[in-house]
Amino acid sequence: MERLFIEPRDLADADKLAAMGLRHNPVTALVVPRPIAWISTITSEGIANLAPFSFSGMACQSPPMVMFCANASHAEGGDKDTLRNVRQNGEFVFNVATWELREQMNRSSSMVDRHIDEFDLVGVTKAPSRAIRPPRVAESPLSLECKVATIVELPACPVSGQRNTATFGEVVGIHIDPDIIHDGRIDSGRYRPLARLGYLDYATCGDIFEMHRPGPRR
Repeated sequence: MERLFIEPRDLADADKLAAMGLRHNPVTALVVPRPIAWISTITSEGIANLAPFSFSGMACQSPPMVMFCANASHAEGGDKDTLRNVRQNGEFVFNVATWELREQMNRSSSMVDRHIDEFDLVGVTKAPSRAIRPPRVAESPLSLECKVATIVELPACPVSGQRNTATFGEVVGIHIDPDIIHDGRIDSGRYRPLARLGYLDYATCGDIFEMHRPGPRR
C-alpha cells in the first residue's frame, strides 16, 4: 500500500488531514515512546516548581546528559516556569515518572499561577538534592540532579509563532532506589516508567528483551 505523504505546512489543515483518514494532527504519534521528564526546579525566591515534559530523553552517556523541550509560553506570558528557572539558576532535577505516580504527574501539568508550588499541589514530597538547590521527588525511584550545559532556541512554529526551546543538562548526581536493582542491573519492570505516545496516550514497559550487537564489542 502506498504510504501517506504529508508536508509540515499541511499539518494545520484539518480538511487535508481528514482526506487522508487522519482526524488529528499526527506529529506527537510519530516518534514514540517518549520518556516523561518530570522536571523540578526552584525560583530565585526559593519556590519549588514541578512539571512534566514529554519531548525529552537521554542525550549522551559520557558525560551523562539529559534534555527536555519546553515549548510554548506560560499562560501569563513569557517563559514557562521551568524554563525561566533553569535560565536564572542553571539547575534542575530530572525525576522519572512511574505508573504509581501517573496521577500526580498528570496533575502537575496544570496551568497554575507562577507562585504555586506543584509539589504541594499534587501531593508529592520534596527530598533534598546533594549537589544542587532544586529538590527532587522523594517518591520517584530515579532522580538525576543536573546542571544546565546549554539552552538551545529552536525554530518557532511558522503558523502560530509558538516558541520551542531545548535544555540540555549534565548529570551531577544520581539517586536510585535499591528496590529497583535486580541482579546488579536497574530493572525497568520493577518501577514501570511512564512514556508518552501520541495524542493523550501513555504507556509503561511491556515485553522487555535483550539483543546483543553483532560484531566485536567496542
